[in-house]
Amino acid sequence: MRTPVPATVARVFDRALAEDPDREALVTREHRLSYAELDRLADRAAHALRDLGVAPGDRVAASLPNEADVVVAFHGAMRLGAVWVGVNRALAPPEKQFLLEDSGSALLLCDDDVPGVEVRVVPVAEWRQAVDAAPDAPVGVTVDPFAPAGIAYTSGTTGHPKGAVHSQWNLLLPGAVLVATRGYGPDLRKGDCLPLTILNVVVLTTLLVSQAGGCSIVMDRIDPEGVAAWVRDEAVTTWNGPPALLHGLASNDAVAPDDLASLDEVWTGGADCPEVIRQRFEAKFGRVVLATYGLSEAPTVVSIDPRSGPHVEGSSGRPLPHLAVRITDPAGAGCPVGETGEIRVGPADDRYRTMLGYWQRPEATAEVLVGGELRTGDVGFLDPEGNLHVRDRLSLVILRGGANVYPAEVERVLHEAPNLAACAVLGVPDERLGERVVAAVEPVPGAELDEEALRRHCLARLARYKVPERFVVVDALPRNAMGKVVRRAVPDLL
Repeated sequence: MRTPVPATVARVFDRALAEDPDREALVTREHRLSYAELDRLADRAAHALRDLGVAPGDRVAASLPNEADVVVAFHGAMRLGAVWVGVNRALAPPEKQFLLEDSGSALLLCDDDVPGVEVRVVPVAEWRQAVDAAPDAPVGVTVDPFAPAGIAYTSGTTGHPKGAVHSQWNLLLPGAVLVATRGYGPDLRKGDCLPLTILNVVVLTTLLVSQAGGCSIVMDRIDPEGVAAWVRDEAVTTWNGPPALLHGLASNDAVAPDDLASLDEVWTGGADCPEVIRQRFEAKFGRVVLATYGLSEAPTVVSIDPRSGPHVEGSSGRPLPHLAVRITDPAGAGCPVGETGEIRVGPADDRYRTMLGYWQRPEATAEVLVGGELRTGDVGFLDPEGNLHVRDRLSLVILRGGANVYPAEVERVLHEAPNLAACAVLGVPDERLGERVVAAVEPVPGAELDEEALRRHCLARLARYKVPERFVVVDALPRNAMGKVVRRAVPDLL
């Protein structure tokens, strides 16, 4: 049976509204909203945006904390047919200005003053007043589900970020497939602690949860004790977090195993999560950590471990059924099972459509959308059971003396060393070898790292040519809002 997908984001609450409009839909620090209340606020938000001068197709930018305001604004923008642009609150003013200029945003919803930003700024207090004053009625706009609806800006590993453009259909499809394949229902209480200014996170909150008729728990803390409190107090059943947070939960004595007892599922990035962190978390909490692989360009989840496991070491689970994942050589020909190549994602049936492209970047779009497939720029392989193993970014592969060194492989080994909290492996230019392997390493707070001990640790587990020739100990590695290391900033530490 085919998975039903709501016609537009405006229809995503319909099933829950028909079954039980008073069922809890959204919990934040300040609010508990039923489906009827959230639906009513979304209609008001659409009117409020129109009263602020936003028209269908205009870009609406938001730099808001994890509260009801950002959820309501997103759903209002979708009902108006506007295009959503999430702007991370942690970005510096010039970075925010670039996103606003590049997207041509009509206005910016924000909770603080943003100096140097040349766009109409609507503070959160003004936004709340506008929503309160708006009518309780549909805005009356016919929305094309295949038109641009959201722009997800990539992390910008090189140069300026690029905006992956998605339709409302694409934003709804991952949730529909995950709900159907994982058997979610009204008992789903999904917790998310990453910023909702990230479009992938929006896809995995109300757009997924409401299709199950469950409750979306939007957390306002991303520290181990704060996340544990949210999970415990709200009986969260499904939660996804970055590896660094899994490490913190597993190593923090103030977090008890019973704090996470309500969890049925724990997700994290498969390629990004060292197996040793996964093992420590499972040993403490008795919960299997399920691997995922996702992309801003997909959007979000491409592959995931089965709900009940098992997790295959080093893998990122199996591709979702609406996607066809191929491993290709440089010419685009398919690779045999088990052979490493570039990961490409295309449709397994007529439900899936690739992203619409990069916003106002036709040349960059043409480079990654080829023959109806998305060239991910990641390298990996499929094993005989169909599990996807992501090795690394194609652009990060270190070419040392003619041999390929995958930083992720070296980083997984380093994470098994004692007293190491995080690391980043990269290549530095070398006249003779082309590149040499270097590692920036971050110690556990209060601990020390010894370069020779790290080298011996790697030599016992890796071929000599893969072992870093230099270890640079840093107080902290730079990270983005997803908790991932910002690699473009690491060379400055060296």
